[in-house]
Amino acid sequence: MIPVTTFAGRTVAVFGLGGSGLASAQALIAGGASLIAFDDDERSLAKAAAAGIPVADLRKADWSNIAALVLAPGVPLTHPEPHWSVQAAYRAGVEIIGDIELFCRERRQVAADSPFVAITGTNGKSTTTALVAHLAASAGLDAQLGGNIGTAILSLAPPRQGRVHVIECSSYQIDLAPTLDPSVGILINLSEDHLDRHGTMEHYAAVKERLVAGVPNNGEAIVGIDDDWCRTIADRLEQSSKRVTRVSVQHALPDGIYVEDWHIIRAASAKLSPIARIGSLRGLHNAQNAACAAAAALALGLSPAAIQAGLRSFPGLHHRMEEVGKRGAVLFVNDSKATNADSTAQALACFDDIFWIAGGRPKTGGIESLRHFFPRIRKAYLIGEAAEEFAVTLGADVAHETTGTLDKAVAAAARDAAASTASEPVVLLSPACASFDQYRNFEVRGDAFRRLVLELPGIVTRKNGK
Repeated sequence: MIPVTTFAGRTVAVFGLGGSGLASAQALIAGGASLIAFDDDERSLAKAAAAGIPVADLRKADWSNIAALVLAPGVPLTHPEPHWSVQAAYRAGVEIIGDIELFCRERRQVAADSPFVAITGTNGKSTTTALVAHLAASAGLDAQLGGNIGTAILSLAPPRQGRVHVIECSSYQIDLAPTLDPSVGILINLSEDHLDRHGTMEHYAAVKERLVAGVPNNGEAIVGIDDDWCRTIADRLEQSSKRVTRVSVQHALPDGIYVEDWHIIRAASAKLSPIARIGSLRGLHNAQNAACAAAAALALGLSPAAIQAGLRSFPGLHHRMEEVGKRGAVLFVNDSKATNADSTAQALACFDDIFWIAGGRPKTGGIESLRHFFPRIRKAYLIGEAAEEFAVTLGADVAHETTGTLDKAVAAAARDAAASTASEPVVLLSPACASFDQYRNFEVRGDAFRRLVLELPGIVTRKNGK
């Protein structure tokens, strides 16, 4: 745990008592703050009380005595409308922050020079975060991995010299971190997502930009420039005297990091230096992830040899292009983390004969942008709230059936893939949707897919070898 001492002796309100909220409450108490914690869910309140956290209804609190509201990232800050706790804080003139901000303030106070790598982007941020932490750890550094990837940041070991914190940051978390100041900041890419929370693409992009804009001038801002939004951001950062490393998997660069023939290359004033070969990571999107991670590793002082060794040993990420097993020629791939069309596009680009399981709670734009991948799809199996909408988009171009639920989709896709004449058929769960209509999160959805696949007779995995 990281005790948060920056609010010692003051009263802090915490709203949202899930994983990060509980960790924030415990860290604030450990640092000497007085606490009022609350949640709209009675079960969360009971869990917090059982953990010794003081709970009270914030609707009845005296906000004049509250120094800050620490808000869980999933609680609406602005859109579709501010949560009632946010409105109460606004009325009282109380600042609203999140757990990432608490970490940043504590780091500045206790170990301002400790390395802090923060990663964001629309797609690939979890893989890139896990890879940066793996590269650092495999090179012998004390790497603390957390944030949006799973472990709440305040549950990690405290900042100190020689310890690097590698933190995935969602747009929700950045929105609650006004002084976010990583020593190395990574913005991988930007495309339309989470507009229900941010309202417009312009606002969403502006929130994401804050992560790299907050990098101090002696730090390193790493920006993937293969989309217009990020190219513009990279230009703006340079104009403000930030040290910027541009990354591309589409073009060779005169200065920056780029990928050519699956090799990561550093260019500086037209001088080229090979860094590493990407290896077993599949797809152009993973090339972008690997190149951004390599740029961060270089900023942390790792050698190309150490980066190459780390890339070779990286096991990949659960729920992102995860090969669950094979049955005969049929490969089963769990890409549950693909919660929007852009992320699913990266998976569809990797295979030629796809039996595609898609659907859930739809995002803006649906799957229309995936139309150029339709020739790769042998059949689609549609689940969840998006099934009807996706069926209309697929139309007569792609054979499809509405199975409704994941268990029926897996059974039907496995049956059809086994009967196909394709040499390398792939049953791919890549939903292009959020999970919340049927599952608590994409991890639970991916775990359900994995379980269903492993229950099929004759499945061979890397572990069981049979």
